[in-house]
Amino acid sequence: MRVGLLTREYPPDVYGGAGVHVEFLARELRALVDVQVHAWSSRTAPDEQPGVQRHAPAEALIDANEALRSLSVDLSMAAAVADRDLVHSHTWYANMGGHLAKMLHGIPHVMTAHSLEPLRPWKAEQLGGGYTVSSWAERTAIEAADAVIAVSHGMREDILRCYPALDPSRVHVVHNGIDTALYRPTPGADALARHGIAPDRPYVLFVGRITRQKGVPHLLRAARSLAPSAQLVLCAGAPDTPAIDREFRDLVEELRATRDGVLWIPEMLPRPEVIQLLSEAAVFVCPSVYEPLGIVNLEAMACGAPVVASAVGGIPEVVLDGVTGLLVPYDEKDPAAFEAALAEALDRVIADPAAAERMGEAGRERAVREFGWDSIARRTVALYDTLLRK
Repeated sequence: MRVGLLTREYPPDVYGGAGVHVEFLARELRALVDVQVHAWSSRTAPDEQPGVQRHAPAEALIDANEALRSLSVDLSMAAAVADRDLVHSHTWYANMGGHLAKMLHGIPHVMTAHSLEPLRPWKAEQLGGGYTVSSWAERTAIEAADAVIAVSHGMREDILRCYPALDPSRVHVVHNGIDTALYRPTPGADALARHGIAPDRPYVLFVGRITRQKGVPHLLRAARSLAPSAQLVLCAGAPDTPAIDREFRDLVEELRATRDGVLWIPEMLPRPEVIQLLSEAAVFVCPSVYEPLGIVNLEAMACGAPVVASAVGGIPEVVLDGVTGLLVPYDEKDPAAFEAALAEALDRVIADPAAAERMGEAGRERAVREFGWDSIARRTVALYDTLLRK
């Protein structure tokens, strides 16, 4: 079986959960099928990577809206997969490439929905009119796909609600996974010292992009009420827009004016450093307002960190309230209540190290037992087989 994986992100250019998903799924699929990855071009990737073909936006569109540049990459990808038996696309940046390949070459198109454009209206800040184009591309691809993979049951419900024309029998749940041999408790003080984190004070850790979806402004406002002993470590970068970047910076400076121990790490850290920071954290926080699954919570759990997260999307399918962490209800109509509850939950975990340790151990056990990439790859190939036998 010859499979083409279509994606924007692929190592070394991985900045979100979808990129992590494709990286590890491709690795496991290679033991089962013939996989060719088609990804966006990269300034930092080697000129040639085995099993990877890079695609650049059309030169004439280099300064055009991001949505138009994406569609030009989709055209290049569709043209390049003529030798594949099936294509599998990830995110709207590549979905139209899969859709065009299906029509052009007469092969099945599987798409994994990592998020949904109708549920991310703030993307209009980033894309302008391109948000209408990205929404059209996603709708066209998802309604015509031979199979749609939802990364959680909550995500499946969102897909069917947003796209009622889609046949429910074509929507399959295959959770995101985690490499628990790579992501594992790895204590140490090197990364802490490198970034100015005091080893004798507990710290709350956030890892994610500066975007409305990740709820970082809510976290920064909640942190005003955190216990004075706690540090807040923000591994946060890649702002969606100048406006959200300014808002984030203003809130960080405001917080620093009232308390110490607020550390912002804007650059993307090497994975070993992130693993060490996760392993040493008193608590990991995920304040997302929308999250189909939240792979970062799995990473934290696999490293033995208790998790405090918003109870949205697929997060409750990963973080078990009171067992591997604490869940905080989110109501967009009452952000102040969410922020207060978030601060209270973080303080509860910090104040009880023994309970936090039990949650961390339970999280690690759950990540190992339920979310291994090998089983996820086998389930994905079983879906491919079903489509190719039709």
